[in-house]
Amino acid sequence: MDGLTTRLAWFKAVILPHEGALRSRLRRACPPGFDVDNLVAESLARAYAAKDIDRIPTGRGYLFTIARNLLIDTLRRETIVSLDFVADLDTLRSDDTLEASLTARDELRRLHAIIETLPAQCRQVFILRRVHDVSFQEIAVRMSLSVSTVEKHLARAVMLVAKAMSEREEGSFDRITRRGRKAADRREGLGAPR
Repeated sequence: MDGLTTRLAWFKAVILPHEGALRSRLRRACPPGFDVDNLVAESLARAYAAKDIDRIPTGRGYLFTIARNLLIDTLRRETIVSLDFVADLDTLRSDDTLEASLTARDELRRLHAIIETLPAQCRQVFILRRVHDVSFQEIAVRMSLSVSTVEKHLARAVMLVAKAMSEREEGSFDRITRRGRKAADRREGLGAPR
């Protein structure tokens, strides 16, 4: 009975406090009509059944990983899967992994490249305000500009950065969509070489 009591105490202290966060994350990630409650219950059951509870460092990461793997299994069984649903699976990662760090670095490099294309004054204002958190007044003094001109430069820089990022995302989406269509055509025998 002692092992059962220990397991139950561990479950209540380490896993159960994260049930609400998992449910909330799944509701945001899963498409309407998806049985989130069933997935949460199955994740909790599998966490409870863990063989070596002493080797589980964080309950949140463990529970979210179980849920993510269950979702992937569900997707494998489904014949049609929404692209948004697949993309939202990444929101179930609760810890910083090497892959997440590399992705963040790539995004930072892309943002840096976009910032480098900004007009000189817009770029300088953007960096001073958004990176170094310098006040509008201080930027105006440093650059010998009026505060309103600094605000206009920042607004233009933000608009140009947002536009460039949006265009990049649309280009990525178009490439993914084209690849998906080609793969579907190959599966259906429509993409045979002519």
